[in-house]
Amino acid sequence: MRLHKGSQAALLLLMHAAGTVVAAVDFSQCLNDIVQNANVTQNLAGLLNGDGDPVSDLSDATSISYSMCTSHCGTGQEPFQWSVFSQEFSAWLLPNLALISQLPFGAQYRLDNLMSAILTVGSPTLAGYSLFITLLNSRWINRQFDQLVDYPNSRFALSILSSLQQSPLRLHPDRVRLPSLIILPKNNSWWKCFAEFVDYTHTWSIASATSIAWVIVAYILTVANSLSNVYANVQSNGEATGSMWLWLIPIVVGWLQLSPKCDFNRLQAAYDRADRHSMHTGTADGRAGMFPASSRRALAITAKEEDVMSPDELLTPPVFNYSRSLRWASTAHTIFMVFKVASEKAHIHLPVCGSDWVESSINMDSDSTKVIETIQDTDDKNRRGSLQDDPMYYTQPHRVQSLSSHWAPGVFTRMAIASCASLALQWGTVGAAFLVGWFTPTTGMGCRTFGYLLYGVISTLVWMMLLMSSILAHYSAADPRRVSLSTRVALAFSHILRWTGKLLAILNFFLAIMACIFQYSSFYDRCYCNSSVFSRRGAAYAVIIETTAQAAQAKAAWIGALVLACTSASVFLGILNLLLDTVPS
Repeated sequence: MRLHKGSQAALLLLMHAAGTVVAAVDFSQCLNDIVQNANVTQNLAGLLNGDGDPVSDLSDATSISYSMCTSHCGTGQEPFQWSVFSQEFSAWLLPNLALISQLPFGAQYRLDNLMSAILTVGSPTLAGYSLFITLLNSRWINRQFDQLVDYPNSRFALSILSSLQQSPLRLHPDRVRLPSLIILPKNNSWWKCFAEFVDYTHTWSIASATSIAWVIVAYILTVANSLSNVYANVQSNGEATGSMWLWLIPIVVGWLQLSPKCDFNRLQAAYDRADRHSMHTGTADGRAGMFPASSRRALAITAKEEDVMSPDELLTPPVFNYSRSLRWASTAHTIFMVFKVASEKAHIHLPVCGSDWVESSINMDSDSTKVIETIQDTDDKNRRGSLQDDPMYYTQPHRVQSLSSHWAPGVFTRMAIASCASLALQWGTVGAAFLVGWFTPTTGMGCRTFGYLLYGVISTLVWMMLLMSSILAHYSAADPRRVSLSTRVALAFSHILRWTGKLLAILNFFLAIMACIFQYSSFYDRCYCNSSVFSRRGAAYAVIIETTAQAAQAKAAWIGALVLACTSASVFLGILNLLLDTVPS
């Protein structure tokens, strides 16, 4: 009987798995056999103490050389123990997998939500960067409006801009439309309604609080248990993997506190509802004070794929904020500048229509003799008219558009700060896992330590690729027709970096999961991994029995790693909370 090729492959995999089970190694028994044989032959070659030095007394033999380990014990792993695996998996990994569900999603399609979860786990550096750059952008635009703008609807505009960092914000190319949207009193209801409609909250719930509490309590209890008994299952202990995942708590808590508006359908519905509330924009038709409604909107929150340089800009889950932060900052700065110009003209009492300024008498002092007026109380008559009536109002927006930079002020400073914060969180937690693996006997870089290091390196590499991709895409957006060679080359490299970065993120996602599973299932508990061959090379040896000194050293390393990981997560979350009071409320 001939087997199908797929059946043959499956059979080979089953035979390999069966062979692995058969070849399971009991290292303690193997050491006893080697010691008994050495006692008979009086040949102590290959028998070592805990420091890897040759022994002269068999009672000091607690380790064996890598070559002796493979020749006498084989290349297999310790037997799989379901009780150990289930306990470690449920204590260290399962709570974190459940916590992923508390991340903000909201994409139009489920596949994009799945990709956002994979990107977050595949690159915590990118997740931390997107969170921090969102916070810094909100803080920046809030300070801009607070210091320089006092104009009707400016507070609504600030709230809208801060809320729409998860949307591909776009301005109409006609430079008259945006000033008319801002200046005309007929558009007051649009600003007010849109600000209210997008002011929904994605924040704490019983489910999110329970998930976070579960992770924290499980982490504390399992850490206390592992530190109380260092000798038990030292090689399959999940202390390192727990530290590796600790970045997830500040990321989830940070997004819950920022409450990003990322529900695609809800945002679109809010925009459409506001659009029905008298949005009057467009070029004047020649009659004073008449601004016909236009189906082409001055400010849009959606775009087609051909209108953006990176498709990630269209995805509303906030982990993709890295891709649109530059475009958002440029758009927000342009809107701010138009508000600033309008505010300055109102301060010098220059109306749109060019006639005399109409004083507002809404607020009067106690003796009713002095008018107390703010720009927010400006009479609507001063804001009515055609933009062509007064050259100052017509030409100023052109000047604003020409002077407004494609790269918003301070954008690279904010990017640098967000990068430092996310890198500190990533390497504080991964570095803690690395320390645990390094100081677990046999000390040095073995399979476990290399896995943690590889996870951190790929995470950082994914962040670098996707960040550079967003910079190149924004550079290309300055030439949307792609006339110049530099624009086409930059856009091509942007696509390549984005595709490669996402592919690496997918691989890193599975690496994080498999590193934990290999740890709990004793897959790493084999001669090659236990001997730290990566760093010791020819001098590699496997510790079979941990001495008291080695256990004490491992315990001290675990405590240090715990402090490092918790400090990194706490500092990241602390800085975020310190800056939260400067974002629009």
